[in-house]
Amino acid sequence: MKYMKLGSKPDQFQTQGDSIRYVAAELATDMIINVGDVKFYLHKSYRLQKLIACTNEENIDEINIHDIPGGPAAFEVCAKFCYNMTVTLNAYNVVAARCAAEYLEMYESVEKGNLIYKIEVFLTSSIFRSWKDSIIVLQTTKAFLPWSEELKIVSHCLESVASKASVDTSKVDWSYTYNHKKLPSENGSDLHCNAISCQQLVPIDWWVEDLCELHIDLYKRVIVTIKTKGRISSEAIGEALKAYANRRLPGFSKGSIRGSDPEKYRYMVDTITWLLPKEKNSVSCSFLIKLLQTSIACECGQTMRSELKRRISLHMEDATVGDLLIRAPDSETIIFDIDIVHDLVENFMLHQKRGQIDSSADNKFHDIWPPFASDDSEVKVARVIDGYLAEVARDPNLPVSKFINLAELVSSFSRPSHDGIYRAIDMYLKEHPGITKSERKRICRLMDCRKLSAEACMHAVQNERLPVRIVVQVLFFEQLRATASSGGGSTPDLTRPVKSLLPVGSQRCSTSATSNIEDNSDAVLTAKELKDLKGELATLRLRDRGDNNCSNLNDMIKNAATVDDSKVRSSVMSKKMFSKLWSNKDRQSENSSSDTSESPSSSNAGETKSTSCRVGGIPSLNIS
Repeated sequence: MKYMKLGSKPDQFQTQGDSIRYVAAELATDMIINVGDVKFYLHKSYRLQKLIACTNEENIDEINIHDIPGGPAAFEVCAKFCYNMTVTLNAYNVVAARCAAEYLEMYESVEKGNLIYKIEVFLTSSIFRSWKDSIIVLQTTKAFLPWSEELKIVSHCLESVASKASVDTSKVDWSYTYNHKKLPSENGSDLHCNAISCQQLVPIDWWVEDLCELHIDLYKRVIVTIKTKGRISSEAIGEALKAYANRRLPGFSKGSIRGSDPEKYRYMVDTITWLLPKEKNSVSCSFLIKLLQTSIACECGQTMRSELKRRISLHMEDATVGDLLIRAPDSETIIFDIDIVHDLVENFMLHQKRGQIDSSADNKFHDIWPPFASDDSEVKVARVIDGYLAEVARDPNLPVSKFINLAELVSSFSRPSHDGIYRAIDMYLKEHPGITKSERKRICRLMDCRKLSAEACMHAVQNERLPVRIVVQVLFFEQLRATASSGGGSTPDLTRPVKSLLPVGSQRCSTSATSNIEDNSDAVLTAKELKDLKGELATLRLRDRGDNNCSNLNDMIKNAATVDDSKVRSSVMSKKMFSKLWSNKDRQSENSSSDTSESPSSSNAGETKSTSCRVGGIPSLNIS
């Protein structure tokens, strides 16, 4: 830290109690200055021209100056300077001394080399040339407004800090605080980095942690000044805002706020949001979501929340399940706030639609509204929503309508697998056994049996929570897939009992099959029925392997008829129940295309926690 010593005489100021200061001298004092609660007994000095003039005009020896910047401490510095006593100025007290000297009018016109001149020289030659001293001085200016603003101390500090932050990193030769994760070359993973260059390497965001010491108002002005210079990347600005939020917002890393001053934190969140760079990749999706959580906890305005949701929607493909698990308000009965996630997906789709419209013409605002999401982005968003649904499905108070609404929102996203949504559906059915038949039917319509993997099919045919229609469809499509893989031709004619359990259109063409046809029953297979159905599937597979010439699914079903007749009746249920289950099949056949499910893609199991075991790679949720 830079400092400057003024004067050459020893300090002769004496203290009597907490409220009296006087100079030990042979001559009696002839002036009393009341500064706040402290009395200063001094001799008249020509350097204090303003005070002497006041005593002469009013013919008194006692003066009250309660409004001097810096109070008694700053006045004592000025008084000691008048006596030529040793005074040390540094970054912590120089602003107070400068403002007090201005108040006392200690100009060059009064005396050459007066206090104001000496302080200005110290600021210009030392303080403003030092990185950390400039930050300290800038922080102290807040206590001396408007004096520090009018004396241009604030503006000089802003310019000094912003200029140093914007300098080329190769020219950074001063100390700074840096506790971030080091760059790959600094960790020695860069083969082209030798020992000397690694030691000298300065990261582009070297300046962000030191600025965290600033009050939010001053921090805002520094960031704006840095942006104006245009030499710092948006990623570095984003890293600075992230570091400031983690330092100044208690509990920010957990998406909550611990503190007794909500107004202060509300203003801080609003300011950080306002400072966010417009470029898409300047901040991470995780940081934006934490900022949104904090804005909700601080009860920030709806405008700021909407802006954060819009920004998050631009990063939705980078979100993880953990990011989206936002706790619901204490007044809610559910655990997680699924409505916020619904809003984020809606914003993502709105941005995608807008991008599709703009992509046909020249768009001058691609830096603000990047091009619309690709199919790959849609797949990523659908996958994370599937994983999110599997997690929130564990909440026993989650309404089925909220679960279905969110799943249907991404149903238009085309993906190759529906394993993720199947896992979410199974978790919901497990945790909500009391839902109605119509609700069970609606939730199972989210899944397309054709898009289940072999492992998921194996799990589904053993799942007692699924309606019989879904289980039979899984059996059919799995066998159809096996027939196709063995070199079979077109879909064969099926027996009437099998046809009655399959969705309309699947008998005509496998590519038009669908699992989303309305049914009048939500019957659930018993354990015995599931066991018999599995036995039938095993028989069909054995027949297929033993006789490669048997490429006709109908022939395989006929061959499987050797199974005990009572077992077949139990596995396929009664003809009367089938008739009731699919009584509206003909009426719905012409609308089958509109009922086709476009359910979400599978979730990334690595992104979600699961207490379940696994069967062949698909989560098996303890079927009992």
